[in-house]
Amino acid sequence: MSDRLSIFGDAHSYPNPSRRTVVYGRRGMVATAQPLAAQAGLSILQQGGNAIDAAIATAAALTVVEPTSNGIGGDAFAILWTQDGLNGLNSSGFAPARLTADWVRSQGFDAMPHYGWSPVTVPGAPAAWAALSRRFGRLPLEVTLKPAVDLARNGHPVAASVSYFWDAAAQRFQEVLKGPEFEEWFRVFAPGGRAPAAGEMWRSPSHADTLEEIGRTGAESFYRGRLAEAIARFAQETGGVISQDDLARFKPEWVKPLSVNYRGFDVWELPPNGQGLVALMALKMLAGLKPTSDAERIHYQIEALKLGFADAHAYIADPRYMPWPAEEFLSDAYIDGRRALIGSEAQLRQAGTPVPGGTVYLAAADGEGNMISYIQSNYAGFGSGVVVPNTGIALQNRGELFSLDEGHPNCLQPGKRPFHTIIPGFLTQGGRPVGPFGVMGGFMQPQGHVQVMSNVLEDHMNPQAALDAPRFYWQADNRVVVEHTMPPEIIKNLRARGHEIEIAPHAGPFGRGEIIWRTEDGVLMGGTEPRADGTVAVW
Repeated sequence: MSDRLSIFGDAHSYPNPSRRTVVYGRRGMVATAQPLAAQAGLSILQQGGNAIDAAIATAAALTVVEPTSNGIGGDAFAILWTQDGLNGLNSSGFAPARLTADWVRSQGFDAMPHYGWSPVTVPGAPAAWAALSRRFGRLPLEVTLKPAVDLARNGHPVAASVSYFWDAAAQRFQEVLKGPEFEEWFRVFAPGGRAPAAGEMWRSPSHADTLEEIGRTGAESFYRGRLAEAIARFAQETGGVISQDDLARFKPEWVKPLSVNYRGFDVWELPPNGQGLVALMALKMLAGLKPTSDAERIHYQIEALKLGFADAHAYIADPRYMPWPAEEFLSDAYIDGRRALIGSEAQLRQAGTPVPGGTVYLAAADGEGNMISYIQSNYAGFGSGVVVPNTGIALQNRGELFSLDEGHPNCLQPGKRPFHTIIPGFLTQGGRPVGPFGVMGGFMQPQGHVQVMSNVLEDHMNPQAALDAPRFYWQADNRVVVEHTMPPEIIKNLRARGHEIEIAPHAGPFGRGEIIWRTEDGVLMGGTEPRADGTVAVW
């Protein structure tokens, strides 16, 4: 069996009835953590759209059926394979012209706050939908967004996992959101003074109208029309600084993804301002190590990720402000030096010095060879808590990740993009696509990418098995949370190496992932997240 075939797992293994099984198809596939959103994407494929159209439809639907993790006012990133080869899209927004460190301090903060106007950056998601549609889509954007419009206008029964996080947010917001800028959030997302229960119908007509307008105008209204005016006017009325000029200046950026070779395959991530570089650095360190047990492999993964995060928190920012190009962090000399720091015991980590020389994820593929890895987010849950009246636009709080330290590359500055957590991944071999993958969830994301790629490329697990496997989450210093399904002997070994292990009894911060692979004969195989309402919709 070739290396390429081995990553698809044992073709003759009997499905484990206690877990989901890998899903196969040929003409199209959409994988995401919400069934209605996956079906929205599949419906677009069946109407003649391609994988990129399906991804846009799914992403827009997710703003309706999973508003606890993303919204129209968030950011987006994508890596996609088409007849043009591999392309990357960075549609993350920048700080408004009047959003300065001094202004934030004048509001009474000594660090970037979580809620309100201060952490609001220019949203990039609508522009991402329009840019993907224009360059690679087959159907008009208005048609592609129609399933999401219908879900918002006609309503949908709220999923159980979404209801849980919705209720937690509503209770928290009752305590902390005080002021006129937050009133619309409660009107839209807590009608009757509470979050909708699991199975309860929820409708948002204004959300539907906005999606319809974005589709009809190719997102122009959001950046240079009526919706832009509404956003800027509400900011002016309630103490915000984002303006029509800020919105009009925004454009997504097509970028060249970065890669490292790992076990004979090329793993691709987007360059900064995202944290995909952490996953690539860790994988390249791990490629030169030879663990003798599963426990030692996990130990190496934790230590490599800690080194990658140390550099990320010191240096990753808008690439125009980083002290070195991203490629320098992946140079053989630098990675060799970082790898040499990894020993048999847990260590605290600091950044090195290279020398020159709340989120939703989806994957989609069609029968013609197009594949896309797509991710969008408001950052934390519903975002800033600011919702623009009569639009359903929940604005992100991505700017919370800016630093107010004037000497830091990621210090808040007008026109600068902040450090970003959301990262799509893609796998190729020998210049041929294998497929999209991703694990969402804040700083879990590069950790999830490393663990899932290890499961696939070292243990030859199929997509579903790779997502089912127990995960860890490195928190800080030597503190690591592991799932309760992690084998006891591995936990014991990690503790003996100095890792401070906490076992999460049930739900934990382990992210949610999706994978779609394409075999050499064109068969699609997908896996979805068992820790959520994950679905692979297939044709």
